[in-house]
Amino acid sequence: MPTVTFIGHAGVAVDATAFHLLADPWLAPAGAFLGAWHQYPRNDHLDLGPLLDADWVAVSHEHLDHFDPWVLERLPERTRILIPCYPGPAFRERITAAAGYRQVIEIEPWSKFPLDNRGSWITVIPELSPMCHDAAFLIVADGRGILHCNDARLTAAQARRAKHLAGGRLDLMALQTSGASWHPICYEYPEAEMAEVSMAKRVSKLRAAQRLVRQTEPELAAPFAGPPCFLDAEVDHLNWVLGQKDGAFCDPEVSTEWLREHLPKQRWDYFKPGDAIDLDTGEITRDPVSARFSFADADRETYLERYAADRAPAIAEVMAEYPEPGPDLFDRFTAHFTRLGGLSDYFNRQIAMIVRFEITGPNGGVWDVDFSAAGVTVAAASPDVRPHYRITTAGRWLDGVLTGRMAWEDLLISFRLSLYRDPDVYNDYLVGLLKHANAPALRAVEDYETGRDESERITVASNGARYDIPRYCPHAGEDLSVGAVVRDGQIHCLAHNFAFDLATGECLNARAANLTSRRVGEP
Repeated sequence: MPTVTFIGHAGVAVDATAFHLLADPWLAPAGAFLGAWHQYPRNDHLDLGPLLDADWVAVSHEHLDHFDPWVLERLPERTRILIPCYPGPAFRERITAAAGYRQVIEIEPWSKFPLDNRGSWITVIPELSPMCHDAAFLIVADGRGILHCNDARLTAAQARRAKHLAGGRLDLMALQTSGASWHPICYEYPEAEMAEVSMAKRVSKLRAAQRLVRQTEPELAAPFAGPPCFLDAEVDHLNWVLGQKDGAFCDPEVSTEWLREHLPKQRWDYFKPGDAIDLDTGEITRDPVSARFSFADADRETYLERYAADRAPAIAEVMAEYPEPGPDLFDRFTAHFTRLGGLSDYFNRQIAMIVRFEITGPNGGVWDVDFSAAGVTVAAASPDVRPHYRITTAGRWLDGVLTGRMAWEDLLISFRLSLYRDPDVYNDYLVGLLKHANAPALRAVEDYETGRDESERITVASNGARYDIPRYCPHAGEDLSVGAVVRDGQIHCLAHNFAFDLATGECLNARAANLTSRRVGEP
């Protein structure tokens, strides 16, 4: 017994002797993120009756390719929904509203929550920094250990601790290798630079997966959780990311091939919707419908055209839910950012730049939001002002954020926008303010970043010099002794791809605290 069935993207079903659990099921016919993302390969052939007859549903975070209200609405009322306990209330409030009468239970990090009376349990492992509301699930079902990483970028220490907690053995470790974020594909890069940045992100993501698996040595490691495909006409040009040689996102087949080459002694496999593995015997049963799909299919365009035609009515319904905004759009935009600017002085100081919003369509305009230690001001854009970030999107999507029908991060991940930054430096605080948008979550980030203990330090060598640096990354706490690459006078943290200059400690590609590195002499 226990059996794990992959149901597409990051979704799995765990069947044990005494329970049926779903983790991060995404099955909605309208896809996710304003109808932009769709399951790839499609999973609408699965038999929903027995699949949704669940005792437990575990949802890791609020991204809509993991938190699927369409699924929650169709669960039996007896189903209990398990979520991580995050510092802010947004996820709990959002999932409680979608759950109806079903019970929602928050699990504290690393706390074992019983799933039956036979010793099975689940716990959550959140990313170290509260800036990132992502968490892995560690499930022990009938004595078998499953580490379901979904989008959480665990540190090596967390992964080793998970293995220890599971009794020293992980029978299955499923980890995301796609990295399907809005950078770089929504940015206005020249073609050559886009290709270079895309390949760097692919390799960084794969190296991070390699590092985690090398540290934990599971019985079976399975790349999963993406990438999505894009079926609506506004975003279908982005399907270039699915290219196996030069696409921005890795599919499970490409990831498995790369990881087998780099960790040849580790057992790897990838799964399509409906594929199942018996954790007692290791036997794999392949779904006959999914078996006809290939990520390497030369006729991908035909597959996507047929898929888009099937999904067109559902996408049209989504689009109809977002009408063009009224003439008060700028006033509501101003009120919205005035409120955000009052949530955290710490975030305002860390953002410290002008963000220009180019809003297209009726009642749109070009508006600047100036973040500073003194607060936030909003005004019509001036040709004399040079913004650091520029975000372009349609008024109907902005209106959805301002009315609360979606969060900023839903819009960002929908890819129904374009971005530009000058200099090309990521500002994690801007994204953090937009995605959290509540004082408790922002205060947790401030407390984490200002209360760090940097007393534990390590020494690294590069270009003939040695540097004393903190053991843990100042961004999100990755252990740099095992989770980083040193080259050409820089240290690259593999968790989030932040790069620091060893001579100065400055973060070169993002807004982050100084590494506080010190040169300690010749080796």
